[in-house]
Amino acid sequence: MRETFRAWAEAGETFVLEVIFDERHDFKARLMRGFLFGSSKVFTVAVKIRRVLYNWRILRDKTLGVQVIAIGNLTVGGTGKTPVVEKFARELRDAGRKVAILSRGYRSKPVPLHTKLVNKILLREDHTPPRIVSDGKSLLLDSEMAGDEPYMLASNLKDVVVLVDKDRVKSGRYAIEKFGCDTLLLDDGFQYWDLRGRRHDVVLIDCQQPFGNGHMLPRGTLREPPSHLARAHTIFITKSDGNTAGLRARIAKHNPDAGLIECVHHPLYFEDVFTGERKGIDSLAGKKVASLSGIAQPESFEQSLVKLGGELVYSKRFADHHRFTQQEILNAINRAKKRQAEIIVTTQKDAVRFPKIDRRDVPFYFMRVEIKIVAGANDFQDCVSKICFR
Repeated sequence: MRETFRAWAEAGETFVLEVIFDERHDFKARLMRGFLFGSSKVFTVAVKIRRVLYNWRILRDKTLGVQVIAIGNLTVGGTGKTPVVEKFARELRDAGRKVAILSRGYRSKPVPLHTKLVNKILLREDHTPPRIVSDGKSLLLDSEMAGDEPYMLASNLKDVVVLVDKDRVKSGRYAIEKFGCDTLLLDDGFQYWDLRGRRHDVVLIDCQQPFGNGHMLPRGTLREPPSHLARAHTIFITKSDGNTAGLRARIAKHNPDAGLIECVHHPLYFEDVFTGERKGIDSLAGKKVASLSGIAQPESFEQSLVKLGGELVYSKRFADHHRFTQQEILNAINRAKKRQAEIIVTTQKDAVRFPKIDRRDVPFYFMRVEIKIVAGANDFQDCVSKICFR
């Protein structure tokens, strides 16, 4: 039943995305676009009203007395946020800060519905502690309980606390009291205004699709209008191709003072999903490659395999955050074999959602990537220094 509902939900998500990006033109799609356009106008008004309410102090934010870095974006998904969060956490940790990453745990296993309803009916305050993905020493939850991105961050980072809770004021207080943290990284936190204090806002903009299709949710992918870039202290242009003069000019119209940093996703190595064996990035050269992914923008991932010298003979895409079944993995292996693929490659974000299988007839690797700054390195170091020595 659960798998059926998930399949239905992903099919609906795929349909809506095709409508949003004008990939469908039938009557149903045109009707849906009209409805989404009207809804986006309502959403835009709601976003602006919310900002006014916080600015006028009608809605109150809270402070916890520590440094807060909110890393997020204007659009939904696909900007390469997780590696940037990891880079900040690593740099701040190495500079002597005690760091906690606070995530809402998108698509992690939710609190039972009946528990939520009882708490609301009885007006109970939620005293449930946040989920501890990592206590800075050990990995304590699997990807289903934690969510794939918090799990991946906890796997890649040592000496960094990773907590999951929708209430990041509560999880931030927990990080301070239980683990002695003095720096809180809000993963996907640009729109999270409940926690302010000494806050540094970092916004990511995808060089390839900086503002989506220009429409607000749900007609487009914008969470906020581009004018709200004015709140950002630092702006990352991700997936940079070096040709960013036009984008920089657009950003400067909304925020001429923010530090601008350009970066790319730099592949480090390939790691076997099931055995942990590692191979260098040159191991794809001249090989027939199959890809499997469940991410927001799979095109960039697939293109990177070709740039590394692989011949992409088969690719299978699923909805973002898709939790794979054994049968889906086996189907991918069988189809890759039919195309004579010598290796199957996925992303690390996808690999944490793979079930265990016994098939080893086609090697299955994920590509480990990190952020490489190609412009604005001084701005990044200045940003870290200000946070560390403020």
